[in-house]
Amino acid sequence: MIRKPFLLKIYEAASMQRWNDQIRPVELTELDKQAHKMIITYVLGKCEEENNNPDFDWVEIIEGGIFEFLQRIILTDLKPPLFHKIKENRERYLQLNEWVYERISSVISPFGEGFCKRFKEYLMESEDNINSRILNAAHFYATKWEFDIIERSNPNGYLIEEIKIDIQNKQKNYRDLPCTQKLSALPRLQDFLNICGQLRFQIRWSHLHRVPKTSVLGHMLIVAIFSYLFSLQLNGEKQRCVNNFFTGLFHDLPEVLTRDIINPVKRSVEGLKDLITEYEREEMERKIYRLMPEKWLPEMKTFTENEFTKIVSPEGKIVRDGELLKAIDDLSAFIEVYLALKNGIHSESLEGAKYSIIEQYRQRNISGINFGQIYADFD
Repeated sequence: MIRKPFLLKIYEAASMQRWNDQIRPVELTELDKQAHKMIITYVLGKCEEENNNPDFDWVEIIEGGIFEFLQRIILTDLKPPLFHKIKENRERYLQLNEWVYERISSVISPFGEGFCKRFKEYLMESEDNINSRILNAAHFYATKWEFDIIERSNPNGYLIEEIKIDIQNKQKNYRDLPCTQKLSALPRLQDFLNICGQLRFQIRWSHLHRVPKTSVLGHMLIVAIFSYLFSLQLNGEKQRCVNNFFTGLFHDLPEVLTRDIINPVKRSVEGLKDLITEYEREEMERKIYRLMPEKWLPEMKTFTENEFTKIVSPEGKIVRDGELLKAIDDLSAFIEVYLALKNGIHSESLEGAKYSIIEQYRQRNISGINFGQIYADFD
């Protein structure tokens, strides 16, 4: 079962500052970068899927993304240039990853031996296959997206030109991938990724002071990771795990058009919630869905519309756990509140939200997951 230490460990990324040696017009955090990276990975993965590459695997993509995220949380003080320099020396890199695993093994041990083994193998025996290359290509795409913001704010800054050239050289290593070539040839898909990236500037609970602040983009990744790990706990089949992850990753995408409207506002006027939902659908059709290949839309709509409903296959197999995803969405909100209060923020609104969520789930067992036990960890 997922326990408190892991839940809190993931949120450390919300406080990890990126580019903190450069002039930044906005705050750039590791959590947001990793979230954007996984959205880019999804787009590259969909492009690769169309090539019928037998080595392409969504589970390897998802788990590789989670493993790299956990690695980055542990290596919080290691600047990327130094990290990549260490990577060039295999012996030193393996020693570093052994240390990473030792630091985090106790936190991930509740996920079972299989997960821990796959994580350690990923760190110690990483293969240069299509899945890892897509993740790396997405990493440098997200890094370049951030760097463009830095460069525009201080084009003549110290090392700016050197950093720019280095990123460009890194990206060249992945231009041979058919999926990156396809993305480069489709400006609308690039616009889609830009819009998704803007969700890092939308702060959740924006009417309240919180530490750490979390964005809508970062929240979506956290829900995705928790959803995938809960799915493993349920011994879910591959498609169920994949659908739960990507529903979590895209479930709040419509908020790029409406902003993060809190539930009390949605419930304040009868019918307002339905009106907001209908507006979101209309705007998604008009501004977002048109940026994507038409054959991707049925899947994307399952991620962004009625995202908290269960989906069952014609054979009777669960292929998405809607109620579980809703519970994870609320758990994420609870942890945001918990951390703000723990970090010294005094707010009746936050206290009220904390109490309300705990009471809602204190006695609940959803899809075989005992949420009451999870919340008991925070008492």
